[in-house]
This record gives sequence, C-alpha cells and structure tokens, in this order.
Amino acid sequence: MTILQGDRLVAALRGAFARDVGRIGLLQLAADRIKEAGAPYTSVYLYMLHGEELVLEAFAGRVTDHTRIPVGKGVCGTAVATGRDQNVGDVSTLTNYLACNLETRSELVVLIRRGALILGQIDVDSDVPNPFTPDEEAEVRKVADALAVLL
Repeated sequence: MTILQGDRLVAALRGAFARDVGRIGLLQLAADRIKEAGAPYTSVYLYMLHGEELVLEAFAGRVTDHTRIPVGKGVCGTAVATGRDQNVGDVSTLTNYLACNLETRSELVVLIRRGALILGQIDVDSDVPNPFTPDEEAEVRKVADALAVLL
C-alpha cells in the first residue's frame, strides 16, 4: 500500500492551476502535500533547473543550506546529469552525497521533465533507510508528470 496518493495531489494541482496560483504556488502545493503524506516523507524539496544549476524554489519540512546545487553534484545533481531518477536507500554509501540534513538516511529524486527536457525535480528525504518502494516512487512520478504539464 502506498502512502502518497498521487492522483489526489494531481487533482489538487490541476485545481490550483485553474485558480491561477502561479508557478511558486504549484511547487509549494506539491511540496506541502507530499510532506503531509507523513512518514517516511521527512522533507520535500522542489528544485528547478536554471542553466547548469538546480535552484530550490519550494520546500516543506526541514530547512536546508543547499539552495543551489550544480548539475552532477550529490543525488540531485546526479539525477539531472544522468537523466535518471534516483532512489538511494542508504545515503551513507555515497561518496558525493550532499546532506540536506544530518538526519536524512535515504533520498528519492524524481525528475520533472517535458519529453527529453528536464525542468527540475522533486527531492524527497527520509530519516529511515530504504522506505521508497517502486509503488511509492510511481506516486511521486505522477506528481512530477503533472507539474511538467502545468508549469
């Protein structure tokens, strides 16, 4: 059973888009609702790609010092550099890990893309190891796919 209900969040995003809440409003709604799904979602960061840098535009959960991440650095930068989502069950095994918070044990990064064009990403942190199942990842993917259309 999945924790995040992606279809409900997509419906909320479409409603917000119809009310013209704007880009930041859509990103913040996504961050807030994913975080509100509860454990294992500890913190949610929405980074958008600006040139060769990911820029934090919305978040829910713990504050991070990583408001700008170069492409290729850490889990977030690796996702963009490789063009592939990242599901890291144990971040302590990574040599290039950029810790948003010391409590984070695992991380899921799902790219927001329009065809081959990467617009940004949803970065989900958890304080427990290996919490993101393929089903859970698919729910976050629904949100990313909706944002790719609405942004």
